[in-house]
Amino acid sequence: MKQILLVEDDHTIVYGLSEYLREAGFEIRAASTLEKAFAMDEKAFSLVLLDLGLPDGEGWAFLEKNRKEDGLPVIILTAREDEKDIIKGLDMGADDYVTKPFKAGVLLSRIRAVLRRQGNWEESKKTLRCGSILLDKNKTLVWTGERQVPLTAGEYRLLLYLMENKGRTLTRNALLQYLWDNCGDYVNDNTLTVTIKRLREKLGEESRQVIKTVRGIGYRVEDD
Repeated sequence: MKQILLVEDDHTIVYGLSEYLREAGFEIRAASTLEKAFAMDEKAFSLVLLDLGLPDGEGWAFLEKNRKEDGLPVIILTAREDEKDIIKGLDMGADDYVTKPFKAGVLLSRIRAVLRRQGNWEESKKTLRCGSILLDKNKTLVWTGERQVPLTAGEYRLLLYLMENKGRTLTRNALLQYLWDNCGDYVNDNTLTVTIKRLREKLGEESRQVIKTVRGIGYRVEDD
């Protein structure tokens, strides 16, 4: 049975969500403060549900520590719905961002999606697939259906990063930082927009259903 760490100080939410997720087959352990969350053995858990406003500090501190240690998948669970907070959370490595009030069934679906991506990570190291798009990391080749698609180095790197994070929204800032860090060339916001446009054109009409624009935030690839 997979264990979930619920970092939340609202006892009503802790009780209701714990009961619901246990019925869905998960074991829940709760921490009401950052101190208690930091004291937990992360190796025991498969995923973290993280509130941002905690009695002894901000959930950002846990997320920052988790990112530095290349730690667990994290879904932020918070009442903060400002776009800046959503972007910050995703930029800091959160796998998803769910705002309160939320429907338990929708949250359960998000949890299962994150765990599926985590479980398929090893399998997907060499070959990535999304819809009819196939990317072979060993050969650095891309196909859509039976057609091989010639891409520039920048287009390939962008598609690779998107597909490695399939189902996860990547902010424009995160994409710009990735392209800068990995190729050493100056990449600005307009360059990213143009590269996305050219990538979609080369991959064909179906790519518009696979590479989705998340308005005001960034991009996400997912099976159509």
